[in-house]
Amino acid sequence: MNLTAIASIYRFEMTRFFRTLLQSFLSPVLSTSLYFVVFGAAIGSRIDQVEGVSYGAFIVPGLVMLSVMTQALSNASFGIYFPKFIGTIYELLTAPVSFLEIVIGYVGAAATKALFIGTVILITSTFFVDLTIAHPFAMVLFLLLTCLSFALFGFIIGIWAKNFEQLQLVPLLIVTPLVFLGGSFYSISMLPPFWQTVTHFNPVLYLISGFRWSFFGVADVPIGISLAAIALFTALCLGVIWWIFKTGWRLRG
Repeated sequence: MNLTAIASIYRFEMTRFFRTLLQSFLSPVLSTSLYFVVFGAAIGSRIDQVEGVSYGAFIVPGLVMLSVMTQALSNASFGIYFPKFIGTIYELLTAPVSFLEIVIGYVGAAATKALFIGTVILITSTFFVDLTIAHPFAMVLFLLLTCLSFALFGFIIGIWAKNFEQLQLVPLLIVTPLVFLGGSFYSISMLPPFWQTVTHFNPVLYLISGFRWSFFGVADVPIGISLAAIALFTALCLGVIWWIFKTGWRLRG
């Protein structure tokens, strides 16, 4: 394992993040505050509790997951797409560095950035609602697995994308709608039976449900299924990345 190569890639990506640290810090704080004003105050005044939890507190796990998923995906996709765009990816591919070391460097940096944003949002939410974490170990586990899996997914998107428009396509048109429709701001038990069934086909539901369980002990799906879903998604992303580096798809030529 070439630890020097991993550290170099990781350090380079994190340096780019710290150059815009103020923007990276202020953006989630402002967006979280707006969500609490719109959803927590406006809708929360009409919905007192959801499954025994105050509505303001109930939406916190969904807000964290929304930002963590989009941030991990965007940072990882841009991180690998930009070297491909300017041509420096070939220097990396010809260096004595394995695909695993490249992935660890880029994905590790993207996951770290997403974890930072998720922590900022979690701290910000405590200024608006009384928040308790019933299962802190499970909360950290779900948060880390989500950062890792969506950073891997973003890495795949960065390699797949041929231009900046495609780079934004999946986060904007697929991931964000799935998060909103995956029980971020409501329990699926509030939906009619038909739409409850449809929502179970949304993979993001299992991530949000498991993460919410770690806070309040309530979930829309069993916790075991949530863990299995995120483990399967992570393994699938790793398999796709291995195939990409083995075949050179969208990397060479």
